[in-house]
Amino acid sequence: MTLDVPVIEDISRAIVAAQTLLAEADEAYYINDAPIFSDAVYDDLRRFVGALTSASQEFSELASRLERIGARPSPAFGQVVHAVPMLSLDNVFTDEDVVDFIAGVRRFLTWPADRELIFTAEPKIDGLSMSLRYENRRLVTAATRGDGTTGENVTANIRTIREIPHQLPKDAPDVVEVRGEVYMRRDDFFALNQRMAETGQVFANPRNSAAGSLRQKDPEVTRSRPLRFFAYAWGETSEPLGETQYDIVQRFGDWGFPINSLMDRCRSLEDILAHYRSIEAERAELPYDIDGVVYKVDRLDLQERLGFRSRSPRWATAHKFPAEKATTVLTGIDIQVGRTGALTPVARLRPVTVGGVVVTNATLHNEDYIRGIGNNGQPIREGRDIRIGDTVVVQRAGDVIPQILDVVLEGRPAHAVPYVFPDRCPACGSHAVREEGEAVRRCTGGLICPAQAVERLRHFVSRNALDIEGLGEKQIEFFFNAEDPALRIRSPADIFTLKARQERSLTKLENIEGFGAVSVRKLFAAIDDRRQVEFSRFLFGLGIRHIGETNAKRLARHFLSFSALRTAAESAVMPQGKGDIGNAAWQEINGINGIGAVVAEAVVEFFAEDHNREAVDALLEEVTPVDEQPVGEVSSPVAGKTVVFTGALEKMSRDEAKAMAEKLGAKVAGSVSKKTDLVVAGPGAGSKLKQATDLGIEVIDEDAWFERVGRG
Repeated sequence: MTLDVPVIEDISRAIVAAQTLLAEADEAYYINDAPIFSDAVYDDLRRFVGALTSASQEFSELASRLERIGARPSPAFGQVVHAVPMLSLDNVFTDEDVVDFIAGVRRFLTWPADRELIFTAEPKIDGLSMSLRYENRRLVTAATRGDGTTGENVTANIRTIREIPHQLPKDAPDVVEVRGEVYMRRDDFFALNQRMAETGQVFANPRNSAAGSLRQKDPEVTRSRPLRFFAYAWGETSEPLGETQYDIVQRFGDWGFPINSLMDRCRSLEDILAHYRSIEAERAELPYDIDGVVYKVDRLDLQERLGFRSRSPRWATAHKFPAEKATTVLTGIDIQVGRTGALTPVARLRPVTVGGVVVTNATLHNEDYIRGIGNNGQPIREGRDIRIGDTVVVQRAGDVIPQILDVVLEGRPAHAVPYVFPDRCPACGSHAVREEGEAVRRCTGGLICPAQAVERLRHFVSRNALDIEGLGEKQIEFFFNAEDPALRIRSPADIFTLKARQERSLTKLENIEGFGAVSVRKLFAAIDDRRQVEFSRFLFGLGIRHIGETNAKRLARHFLSFSALRTAAESAVMPQGKGDIGNAAWQEINGINGIGAVVAEAVVEFFAEDHNREAVDALLEEVTPVDEQPVGEVSSPVAGKTVVFTGALEKMSRDEAKAMAEKLGAKVAGSVSKKTDLVVAGPGAGSKLKQATDLGIEVIDEDAWFERVGRG
């Protein structure tokens, strides 16, 4: 498989392109049982956004596009809604990352450095995640991860795996969901492929083989495949299973589930890294595929306190195995233009195999990176710049999309000259300027720049925005450049008027090469299917700068309706100078937990532009954003209330306090305004406490907070 990132207009578009490929790969893999990528290439794409966004804050808003877990359940199987979501894990790649992970856990818990904190460490099995539900100790349902919320009912197929018990012993709870990984041993995989070769159908690797075998419509086919299972987690239970991660997994073993013998308890950073090195050294000799080691906080009460982010637990992470490196020649540098006007360089490489995958491009991040300067202004690569013709070291850090790690000066040709970053946009010729304090140079063309306009449309229809099937990269470019007005799409609203314009036109889309009656019918159906869409998706799709999927969800959960957000944004008055705090609407947006002034300013400025309001009004004529439902415990005494924490909290960290409040259904704000319902003040509270007192807002201390929420 050749991993060739297309020559595209900027890193933002590269991220969207990778997401499109992922959607196609998910459908092929999860729905059709016909993988189009190797396991390594799929993982490359899956971590693509993280690799690019880690290099520059400019692209951080796009990182959350990977928050969708797995794929939509196949219509070929019944659906199972997980009582407890099946989330994925964050990844770390270096010892320093592990140090940061442990430090973050301690910081969140306010756990002193000299106090013992035990973690479990176990191999990360490369298979298919599975949830097995037992009621009255009998297996009743088996479901895949699916999208994390809803999975596919594969109960009949799971019953054919001999290692999975159909009945649990008497000491098991009345309800328990045992979770783990369905996998295939390497020797069984090779034997199966030898048999399958006679039919001309073979699997790419053991992971794909396990997934394809499990998702057969005929359980007897699954029975003929050598599938196995490791148990390592759980979902809903009718009673507590134990007090620690380690003890519960051992209990699974007592119930008859296979558990991994390499799982161990680690009492220090040194123990964790030593166990990682041990498993890494043993990796090649193991009978099954692994791609890292998973660390989890052992105590369940601490896991409960740490809680979850949007797609992963705070108390666990996966330490992936080291990067692959290779040496090749840089043959060219392409400049790509994104929807925010950012100019981003991409290296064109002489094809080289890195870790079994052929790569032809690598990210160059920004013009400073080419010059040998890091984000902090300090030299990188000992100050060596990158030039066309250079021999370069290419790395796939954590098996992600490649980056140029270093330059081999001995291989630099005599004619190689320093690269001069363009000061004009390659798409429209407008000046490209770099503002003070930014690493990114931007096109000033705005609405006249076709690269930005097309990219905004691609973003609008992308998977985590409106998610309109049939409007991919090629189709958007076709409609954008169409000469016939009946076919032209220049704004999001044009997508939803396309069908009506077609009906009035002599030019019919189905008569144009590349389309056809069936595909056109499916396209119009997909468009009509998105005339009602979740508020957060709608907001994310507007492409407001700094509003990635995570920030869109934060705003949606606070305002609950798009109209409420718009009213606040249009009435907000931003601070005009030092000491000015803006009006109440500005304070409300700026005070939302996780938002802050930069994001709030982007939202307010978006709605301050006439052409943006006109585009939104036209879109709202065609699309209805569905109100967000309140999250958390809606029956809790603080549900729906806006809470501000201030001062030095003594019984929990600030992060833990915010997470607790949100779990209880409260809205956490960073500043006090007239809309604040409650202020929790610790020792040393200053201006926020005074402001709350002046406004007559209820103020309580930390003990009163715990008493109010029933956690005293």
